[in-house]
Amino acid sequence: MTTPFGQSTVLGYPRIGPDRELKRAVEAYWAGRIDAAALQETAAGLRAQVWRTLRDARLDAIPSNTFSLYDHMLDAAVTVDAIPDRFRALGLGDLDTYFAMARGTAAQPALELTKWFNTNYHYLVPEIGPSTAFAARPDKPLSEYAQARELGLSTRPVLVGPATFLLLAKPAADAPDGFRPFDRLDDLVTVYADLLAALADAGVSWVQLDEPAYVADRSPAEIDALRRAYTRLGGLRRRPRLFVATYFGELGDALPALLGTPVEAIGLDLVAGLGNLERLAASGPIPGRTIVAGLVDGHNIWRTDLRTAAERGAVLTGLADHVSVSTSCSLLHVPVDLAAEPDLDPALRERLAFARQKVDEVVLLGRALRDGVAKLPAPAGPHHWRDDTVRGRLAALRPSDTRRGPYPSRAAAQQARLGLPPLPTTTIGSFPQTASLRAARADLRAGRLSPSSYAARMRDEVAAVIALQERLGLDVLVHGEPERNDMVQYFGERLGGFAATVNGWVQSYGSRCVRPPIIYGDVTRPAPMTVEWSSYAQSLTRKPVKGMLTGPVTILAWSFVRTDQPLTDTANQVALALRDETHDLEAAGIQVIQVDEPALRELLPLRAADQKAYLDWAVESFRLATSGVADSTQIHTHLCYSEFGEVLSAIDTLDADVTSIEASRSRMEILDDLRAAGYARGIGPGVYDIHSPRVPDQAELTAALRLALAAVPSERLWVNPDCGLKTRGYEEVEPALTNLVAAAAEVRTTL
Repeated sequence: MTTPFGQSTVLGYPRIGPDRELKRAVEAYWAGRIDAAALQETAAGLRAQVWRTLRDARLDAIPSNTFSLYDHMLDAAVTVDAIPDRFRALGLGDLDTYFAMARGTAAQPALELTKWFNTNYHYLVPEIGPSTAFAARPDKPLSEYAQARELGLSTRPVLVGPATFLLLAKPAADAPDGFRPFDRLDDLVTVYADLLAALADAGVSWVQLDEPAYVADRSPAEIDALRRAYTRLGGLRRRPRLFVATYFGELGDALPALLGTPVEAIGLDLVAGLGNLERLAASGPIPGRTIVAGLVDGHNIWRTDLRTAAERGAVLTGLADHVSVSTSCSLLHVPVDLAAEPDLDPALRERLAFARQKVDEVVLLGRALRDGVAKLPAPAGPHHWRDDTVRGRLAALRPSDTRRGPYPSRAAAQQARLGLPPLPTTTIGSFPQTASLRAARADLRAGRLSPSSYAARMRDEVAAVIALQERLGLDVLVHGEPERNDMVQYFGERLGGFAATVNGWVQSYGSRCVRPPIIYGDVTRPAPMTVEWSSYAQSLTRKPVKGMLTGPVTILAWSFVRTDQPLTDTANQVALALRDETHDLEAAGIQVIQVDEPALRELLPLRAADQKAYLDWAVESFRLATSGVADSTQIHTHLCYSEFGEVLSAIDTLDADVTSIEASRSRMEILDDLRAAGYARGIGPGVYDIHSPRVPDQAELTAALRLALAAVPSERLWVNPDCGLKTRGYEEVEPALTNLVAAAAEVRTTL
């Protein structure tokens, strides 16, 4: 059977632009420096640039509607008109309503933000209730398809699938107890039928519907609902051909369910979900179907072993009428182009592939499958970036190296040393990265500013941040991290076994982009990384200043990690480096050390059967990093923007003295869960959302604290924002922290 799908495709491509053009345009619009027309002009240019890139690479099937001004789940909510009434009531235009949902306004908090499966990308969580009136709004996919047609390209629009959309949504605030957004699947499928009809009328021949939620554990009822949904959509008379894409793991029992529907193509991740191939082979031939084989890793930056990938693809050619080669997931999660990194070590560079190079790999594999596996480049040989000293230290570890004294005795020793009031106030770590700070960093890189002058500029900023916190009345201070470009990149640039990029930007959420370092060898700490800055800050105040470190799991999660050894080995190498840093901070007189693990939930395997093993080594790695200090030294950690329900026991066994946690967008829901799980250490639930520009008033923060006190006793409750303040401006930070301190003082009077 022939098919017009094509021999090669990708599931998505970076949308930020090679030089973060989208970030600059969106932030300029928010600041009022450009209008909506200028923003949309930039967006159209970026889309056209991507489509031309894919066309010129000779990719057979090109996706569209993968571009977003902020987030694809937010786009999906708008496409099915799932806009909460609280945002409609603002009376804004379509674009400003969209951004209000993403960022909040003075009148309304934003939608909740959380991690996209096991990636560092954050999506906005739709709010769905029994009365949510779904309706088809196909303007965006239609307009992008039309724009591509003007360039002579017939693209494949991509939509978040209806089942995944609802499984990732949360009940609206007014939904009755027991309601699940997934209960509305039949209603939403009706709207998707309307969307498909509109796309068919516009001449669309293929549509991609993403259903990655089914690589996680799903109940038989949820799998049956998937089968019914796609049986219904596949049975429509007015529709394009349907390509259901899955990624980030194995489909399990959902695979035969999808195979039993009339969809024309199914996408399988054959990198993170190699078991998909075994299950497909066991099911026997599947005539009349295209299998889109995710043979090129879309989630990491290492070159593909093309010969092994081609062998896997060849197995599929004996099972399906047609096999197309693709990336394992969208290339959203990797940098744009390795050509922008000429200064990387050549021995490392030849092992890497960014988005543009991965497209070439997909095309090459597609041709190899079409023509029969011919000559393909040999895989890179084994690397030798090894350090026997760190390997020897790991081999000599004992169980006592990951244990501290009992929490009650630690808490007493810490209180005696710190003398903190009830409901102590603090922040998470970073203060605003102003334009002048970013300019100083750019001047240092360009040689316009000497290292000594740069250090003096950073010391001035630290002094200003300490003085501000003193004036505001915070109890535990931070140095503000002005010298840090990013909470992982900063450490990657100072640890052996890491490489840093110059232009390797990846979208984290909205306009926020990060440059993940590359872990290519054994990890070492050549010298202290943070002690000088923390010591200087502490010398400016009698109040305790937190030493600020990023935890081993988060450093792994937010880096591109080597794949030639188990993650636990790499995590423990990082943990040893951090353990040495905590020793040096303590020796320098730092009484409070925060080791952030916001990505603890992120790396959690999607299948429950694999989760315990991960949590065991993740917790032990954190404890290895933090258990070398005295009981009187207070260890904090921070977690944010994840669904924490599956890691509650791990949060407890981390054994941090104080855990600060995102709670504002989820209305403190996590606290009852922690209490039910028996958590009995210090907790700092975020009382306001720093990812929104709105400034909470004192009454709002007081109400949040009282809500927290209903679940946490006052002697264990801390008061803090829900994340670092790096992305905010001082015009927002100062009044928000003023109100935070005042709210804590008000509530203290009632204890």
